[in-house]
Amino acid sequence: MDGGSALAQFLPLILIFVIMYFLLIRPQQKKVKEHKAMVAALRRGDQVVTQGGLIGKVTKVKDDAEIEVELADGVKVRVVRNTIAQVVSKTEPASN
Repeated sequence: MDGGSALAQFLPLILIFVIMYFLLIRPQQKKVKEHKAMVAALRRGDQVVTQGGLIGKVTKVKDDAEIEVELADGVKVRVVRNTIAQVVSKTEPASN
Protein backbone atom coordinates (compact mmCIF):
# COMPACT_ATOMS: atom_id res chain seq x y z
CA MET A 1 0.00 0.00 0.00
CA ASP A 2 1.28 3.44 -0.72
CA GLY A 3 0.86 6.51 1.51
CA GLY A 4 -1.78 8.15 -0.67
CA SER A 5 -4.33 5.39 -0.27
CA ALA A 6 -3.76 5.23 3.51
CA LEU A 7 -4.47 8.94 3.79
CA ALA A 8 -7.55 8.54 1.60
CA GLN A 9 -8.85 5.88 3.99
CA PHE A 10 -8.44 8.10 7.07
CA LEU A 11 -9.67 11.31 5.44
CA PRO A 12 -13.40 10.65 6.09
CA LEU A 13 -12.66 9.83 9.74
CA ILE A 14 -10.62 13.01 10.15
CA LEU A 15 -13.34 15.02 8.43
CA ILE A 16 -16.02 13.61 10.75
CA PHE A 17 -13.93 14.55 13.81
CA VAL A 18 -13.40 18.11 12.54
CA ILE A 19 -17.14 18.52 11.87
CA MET A 20 -18.03 17.13 15.32
CA TYR A 21 -15.55 19.51 16.94
CA PHE A 22 -17.06 22.60 15.34
CA LEU A 23 -20.71 21.52 15.72
CA LEU A 24 -20.67 19.87 19.17
CA ILE A 25 -17.53 20.26 21.25
CA ARG A 26 -16.63 23.90 20.64
CA PRO A 27 -20.12 25.35 21.29
CA GLN A 28 -20.39 23.28 24.49
CA GLN A 29 -17.03 24.61 25.73
CA LYS A 30 -18.18 28.17 24.98
CA LYS A 31 -21.43 27.61 26.90
CA VAL A 32 -19.55 26.23 29.93
CA LYS A 33 -17.19 29.22 29.88
CA GLU A 34 -20.12 31.67 29.77
CA HIS A 35 -21.85 29.85 32.66
CA LYS A 36 -18.70 30.02 34.81
CA ALA A 37 -18.41 33.75 34.13
CA MET A 38 -22.09 34.29 35.00
CA VAL A 39 -21.78 32.35 38.27
CA ALA A 40 -18.56 34.15 39.21
CA ALA A 41 -20.28 37.53 38.71
CA LEU A 42 -23.20 36.82 41.08
CA ARG A 43 -23.81 39.60 43.60
CA ARG A 44 -26.19 40.35 46.40
CA GLY A 45 -29.53 41.52 45.01
CA ASP A 46 -29.38 39.55 41.74
CA GLN A 47 -32.56 37.69 40.88
CA VAL A 48 -31.71 34.13 39.80
CA VAL A 49 -33.31 30.91 38.60
CA THR A 50 -31.88 27.62 39.87
CA GLN A 51 -31.68 24.45 37.79
CA GLY A 52 -34.59 23.14 39.86
CA GLY A 53 -36.74 26.04 38.66
CA LEU A 54 -36.78 28.07 41.87
CA ILE A 55 -36.71 31.85 41.45
CA GLY A 56 -35.19 33.97 44.19
CA LYS A 57 -32.98 36.87 45.11
CA VAL A 58 -29.36 36.48 46.22
CA THR A 59 -29.09 37.73 49.80
CA LYS A 60 -25.57 36.64 50.64
CA VAL A 61 -22.56 35.35 48.71
CA LYS A 62 -21.09 32.94 51.25
CA ASP A 63 -17.98 31.67 49.45
CA ASP A 64 -16.83 30.27 46.11
CA ALA A 65 -19.10 27.26 46.42
CA GLU A 66 -22.44 28.52 47.74
CA ILE A 67 -24.78 31.48 47.99
CA GLU A 68 -27.87 32.26 50.04
CA VAL A 69 -31.07 32.84 48.07
CA GLU A 70 -34.33 34.27 49.43
CA LEU A 71 -37.26 32.50 47.78
CA ALA A 72 -40.03 34.36 49.67
CA ASP A 73 -40.17 36.78 52.59
CA GLY A 74 -38.16 35.14 55.35
CA VAL A 75 -37.50 31.92 53.39
CA LYS A 76 -33.77 31.68 52.72
CA VAL A 77 -31.96 28.65 51.33
CA ARG A 78 -28.32 27.84 50.71
CA VAL A 79 -27.66 27.02 47.07
CA VAL A 80 -24.58 25.63 45.37
CA ARG A 81 -23.35 28.29 42.95
CA ASN A 82 -23.04 25.95 39.97
CA THR A 83 -26.77 25.12 40.18
CA ILE A 84 -27.72 28.66 39.14
CA ALA A 85 -29.15 28.31 35.65
CA GLN A 86 -29.92 31.91 34.81
CA VAL A 87 -29.63 35.44 36.16
CA VAL A 88 -32.99 37.15 35.56
CA SER A 89 -31.98 40.64 36.67
CA LYS A 90 -28.65 42.08 37.73
CA THR A 91 -28.13 44.74 40.34
CA GLU A 92 -25.98 47.73 39.59
CA PRO A 93 -22.57 47.66 41.28
CA ALA A 94 -22.23 50.03 44.22
CA SER A 95 -20.32 53.16 43.28
CA ASN A 96 -17.28 53.83 45.43
